[in-house]
Amino acid sequence: MTPSRPVAVIVLAAGGGTRMRSSTPKVLHRICGRSLLGHSLAAARSLDPEHLVVVVRPDRERVAEQVRALDPQAILADQDEVAGTGRAAECGLAVLPPDLTGTVIVMMADVPLITAEALDGLAKRHVSGGYDVTMVTLSIADPTGYGRILRGDDETVVGTVEERDATPQQREITEVNSGLYAFDASALRDALGLVGTDNAQGEKYLTDVIAAVHAKGGRIQTHTLADVWQLEGINDRVQLARLGAELNRRIVERWMRAGVTVVDPATTWIDVDVTLGRDATIHPHTQIHGASTIGDDVVIGPDTTLTDVEVGDGATIVRTQALLAVIGARATVGPFAHLRPGTEVGPDAKIGEFVGTKNATIGEGAKVPHLSYVGDAVIGEGTNIGAGTIIANYDGVAKHRTSIGAHCRTGANNTFVAPVTVGDGAATGAGTVVRQDVPPGDLAVSSGPQRLLADWTRRRRPGTPGAAAVDSALEPASTGADPEESR
Repeated sequence: MTPSRPVAVIVLAAGGGTRMRSSTPKVLHRICGRSLLGHSLAAARSLDPEHLVVVVRPDRERVAEQVRALDPQAILADQDEVAGTGRAAECGLAVLPPDLTGTVIVMMADVPLITAEALDGLAKRHVSGGYDVTMVTLSIADPTGYGRILRGDDETVVGTVEERDATPQQREITEVNSGLYAFDASALRDALGLVGTDNAQGEKYLTDVIAAVHAKGGRIQTHTLADVWQLEGINDRVQLARLGAELNRRIVERWMRAGVTVVDPATTWIDVDVTLGRDATIHPHTQIHGASTIGDDVVIGPDTTLTDVEVGDGATIVRTQALLAVIGARATVGPFAHLRPGTEVGPDAKIGEFVGTKNATIGEGAKVPHLSYVGDAVIGEGTNIGAGTIIANYDGVAKHRTSIGAHCRTGANNTFVAPVTVGDGAATGAGTVVRQDVPPGDLAVSSGPQRLLADWTRRRRPGTPGAAAVDSALEPASTGADPEESR
């Protein structure tokens, strides 16, 4: 264990978040592909602490469920009916070994921009100075809403005061508490035992630990971060949007510096877990979400949304929505395509305009160019699917699969009634409804010969614009000749 490695990180996630005006717990609201809790847990786990504790309320099962999903090794601690951050930290300590020694980081779950580097810097500062408490503070022009840092005549920290409990003179202080701390485990445990709830809120404040440590002669130090965005918490939807936009700006800028062209950063959204290849180009109004992986030389957008999609080198995707799909190297998709889960588009294949797919494998070099739906199907390499094709995969009770072989040519406006198999090199005529298997090399047709019902429009639709158009079309040309002579 390195000297600065914390023995524990305690993440406080028990707040109600009432200002979010939401049935969803505050820490489960998302920005850039992760919940606020997810961002905080990722930063905390990056320190490789011996113990990672998340404090929740007993009625926050949804929060506990996400903790178990995101970090199965994390320890859950329930905060009881005693309110306040101090009580939350105390409940967190209670699930750890009673003889725990070393550095304990305490952080909030609603600070999504905090980084591993910032937490590591705090831990190193704390350990190198041998302090009992190291607290991250910042000075801001308008400290409204923040707890103020109280210093003695020698400028040492003697305590903090929450705004509700501050005197008018104390409210003039501009140095504020960020809510991020490094504690000596023993000092924290002892001080929390001395903290009560005698304040305007009737809560057990973590900030009161500072005064308790000072009263016992403990060493207290402050630590600052040049990047104050990392310390901003979220209490309402306005702040959620603001920090989401800032985090996205940082993600987009990082990828541009890594060799990705982003034509319009203001309208491009990239989640934190997305991976982009060199010389990829992203056009305006594009969102890339989830754990999408984009290869080299890929062109995406405009007006495209990809979620958990894998894209091979050199592919082009235009005005497309795709979810849980794989797009092969040099494939082209769009415009106005919709790739649903289970779609695999092979190398050099084409999905054209107004095409929808689901649970479909499109082989190498195959084409579905226009106005088609391909569901629960396999299309072989080199096959061309005619415009207006429908794979009728659902019979009202169950879904069935269709297999179309390699190097087939299907006509326009075909319907394949699953389950059906079309052999390699086969073809179908325009308007065909394929209900039976087609052997390799055969041509399937189901439409009869064309019939003409003479003068149908004037007989069945007299007086309509169509009938008038027929009359006009059949009138003798106005040449000045005698109609009788022209016959």
